[in-house]
Amino acid sequence: MSQEGYQPAAVKTTADTSLNIQESQRPNPGKTPIQILHEYGTKSGNLPVYVMEKAEGEAHQPSFVFSVKIGDVSCTGQGPSKKAAKHLAAEAALNILQIDAGTVNVPVKSESNGVAAQTNNHPNSVGILQELALQRGWRFPEYTVLTEAGPPHKREFTVTCRMESLSEKAAGSSKKAAKKAAAEKMVAKLQSLSGCSEITWTPKPSVRFENLRNSSAEKMSLLRRNPLSIPNTDYIQMMLELSKEQGFEVTYFDIDELTVNGQYQCLAELSTSPVTVCHGTGISCSNAHNDAAHSALQYIKIMASIK
Repeated sequence: MSQEGYQPAAVKTTADTSLNIQESQRPNPGKTPIQILHEYGTKSGNLPVYVMEKAEGEAHQPSFVFSVKIGDVSCTGQGPSKKAAKHLAAEAALNILQIDAGTVNVPVKSESNGVAAQTNNHPNSVGILQELALQRGWRFPEYTVLTEAGPPHKREFTVTCRMESLSEKAAGSSKKAAKKAAAEKMVAKLQSLSGCSEITWTPKPSVRFENLRNSSAEKMSLLRRNPLSIPNTDYIQMMLELSKEQGFEVTYFDIDELTVNGQYQCLAELSTSPVTVCHGTGISCSNAHNDAAHSALQYIKIMASIK
C-alpha cells in the first residue's frame, strides 16, 4: 500500500515492544494511542480513518491488519485482534507525527457523560459528532452530497448529515463548508433534544423489518389489508401515524433541482434498520413529499409481507 507519508519502519510493530516504551514516555499513560490520535484529529480537523486490510489465520490464532490515515500520514499495524491491530496502527502514526499527548485539547466530557459542544471556544461540530459516536458506541455520522448546483465560479452544495435516527441538511459554497454546516445543525438538534448545551440525548433502538413483519398493530394491519391506489389520499399523514405506532422516524429532504419535466423532487428517509430512502416527485413541494411517502409505504408493505 503506497500512500503519501507512509514510512516502512512504522508499518508493523509487535504487541510487546514499542507500546510499553511509548506508554512510559507519554505524559498521560492512561490514554491509548487510538484515543490520543483521535484527540489530535479532532483538534486538527483531520480525523483518523481506520480500514481493516486483512484478516487471516486460524480461529484459535487470528491475525488482523488495520491501516490508519490521518491527513497525509498513512500507517498499518498487525495484531491478534482488531483492537490490537488498530492500536498498533495508531501508535505508528503517533510516532511519525511526533505527537505529545499533553498538547492535545479536546471537548471535555462531564460527569453526567454528556459531551460539551465546544473546543477551546472554537466549535468543531464534525469532530464533536465523531467524538460522540466514539464515546457512546453509536454509528459514525454519515454525510451525503444531495445536490450540486450553480455556475462553476459560484457552486452550491447541499449535504445531509445522518446520525442514528436523526438527519439534518445544509448548503455551502464547497462540500466541506456544507458538511460543516450540516454537522453544526446536527449538534444544535442534539442540544435541543437534550434540553441544554450538554448533549445527553440517547437514540431509540432501531426498528428492523422483522419487527414490522411480526407486527399486528392497527396501522400496520391496515397497510397490509388496504390498497395504496386511492386518489387524493394523504400519504404523509398515513406515514406519520404508522411511524408513531412502530417507533421509527420519517425525515423529508427537498432536492433543489427540478426533474427534466419541471417537477419538484424530495427524498423520504425512514430510520429503520437498514435505513430506507424513497424518492418522490410532484407539481409542488408538498406533492413531492406525498409521493415520497407513498413510495415508502409501498416499500414497507412489500417488505412487511415477505415471510
